[in-house]
Amino acid sequence: MSVRAVNEENGSSDAVTCNTTTETAGTYHAQIIYIYRAPFGNFKFFLNKLEIILNSLHKHNSEFIICGDINVNNLEPNNKNNQLDKLLGTYNLIDTVFFPTRIVSNSVTLIDNTFIDRRSYTIKPCLNGLSDHDGQILAPFNLPISRNSTKYIYTGRFDNNTLADFQLQLSYEQWDNVFWSNYINEIFSNFLNTYLRCYYSTFPKIVTKTQHNYKHWITTGIKISCKRKT
Repeated sequence: MSVRAVNEENGSSDAVTCNTTTETAGTYHAQIIYIYRAPFGNFKFFLNKLEIILNSLHKHNSEFIICGDINVNNLEPNNKNNQLDKLLGTYNLIDTVFFPTRIVSNSVTLIDNTFIDRRSYTIKPCLNGLSDHDGQILAPFNLPISRNSTKYIYTGRFDNNTLADFQLQLSYEQWDNVFWSNYINEIFSNFLNTYLRCYYSTFPKIVTKTQHNYKHWITTGIKISCKRKT
């Protein structure tokens, strides 16, 4: 996952914070972008940076899914809605949420949204009780997911010999950069870097490729048995 924090050019507050991740299921690839836009940030600046992010992530064999707190109220028609819809429309994205996502004592707004490729879907609110913003559960239809896909299993060789070698490497370390620092974050980082260097040199990663054939759990035999019982 990559994290992009984009600051306004004339201030220190974040105009947009964006986390991105890629999800793959068989032949289906999706770039999922999680966005937070500050309520009083420069909206034009936000749109420019969002377009730069979309351009940098755009691939012909991948779809976009954008979700997050945009802080643009879609319950009230306004110019910001129109500008955002036009930008996302160039990437074949539509908004999916049409119900309030933040309900407080003095206001009802739709400022959290999910934008997906133009395909069929269902969406419903999720009242989790953890925030004054309600969640949404989105279920896209007709995703081109292949039932047969290649999976990679990452393992290491752990036995008495490698464990003894790991302990030996740790015993050779002086740990000066850990004991002589006065800053807890620096102490932890130095310790972790040394530990992981010894770990990965002793237990190298072994990659194994496997072929998964997904089978429905309701087999032909079960179907026949059910028909006989009825």
